[in-house]
Amino acid sequence: MSDPLPVLDDLRDESRQLDGIVGELAPEQWAAATPAAGWSVAHQIAHLTWTDRVALLAATDPEAFRAEVEKARADPDGFVDQGAEEGALLPPEALLARWRDGRQRLQRALRSAPPGTRLPWYGPPMAVTSMASARLMETWAHGQDIADALGVTRHPTARLRHVARLGVRTRDFAFAVRELAPPREEFRVELTAPDGSTWTYGPPDAPQRITGPALGFCLLVTQRIHRTDSGLRADGPDADHWLNLAQAFAGPPGAGRAAGAWDAGV
Repeated sequence: MSDPLPVLDDLRDESRQLDGIVGELAPEQWAAATPAAGWSVAHQIAHLTWTDRVALLAATDPEAFRAEVEKARADPDGFVDQGAEEGALLPPEALLARWRDGRQRLQRALRSAPPGTRLPWYGPPMAVTSMASARLMETWAHGQDIADALGVTRHPTARLRHVARLGVRTRDFAFAVRELAPPREEFRVELTAPDGSTWTYGPPDAPQRITGPALGFCLLVTQRIHRTDSGLRADGPDADHWLNLAQAFAGPPGAGRAAGAWDAGV
């Protein structure tokens, strides 16, 4: 059983970094368009606020969370956008306060969860560590949209290892959500971390593999970059196919981003 506290610490720090970007924005900057079509900076923070709220319900009020799942089933294509739209209508200071309060309450709930707790979610139930990793992944990915909108350069950190691990673990989901049979064999994934070390996943002797920068991989699995801009290399037909489908977040297949948006570097 993995210890969730280091992941929760990293989630806290990732949120604080994003808070440092948006905390002093002028009102008009909250309306800036982000790379996500139709979403402003306010929409991005509203989405994080909404997702923290439903994650808190999953941790503290399973019956109320099941009601949220029913809403999603009734409107599978629009329930996420609805939460973002409603939050984006708030004055920026009210939205910021709501986001801060919600993420702190979620931290407390996850830290106090008994060992072995499994939390209900829109897919299979999740361990606390997995929930924290998913929240970090979303915070980082939507934070990237905000940084791109504002022209802010974010330097990658070791916290990306949680996003990378989630990206590897969701390989089969990316195929299944498109009603495709997942590959039978594991892949080897070798990623160059921000500090120059290598993060590895899968059997060393796997015939199919993915290699390249961790930043590019994390941007790809969160669909913030096109594969041709990611710096990643695929060896093997199934590995190559995966790079066209990779998706670390729950829900229907995402549309991805157009080629040529930017270069992930190494």
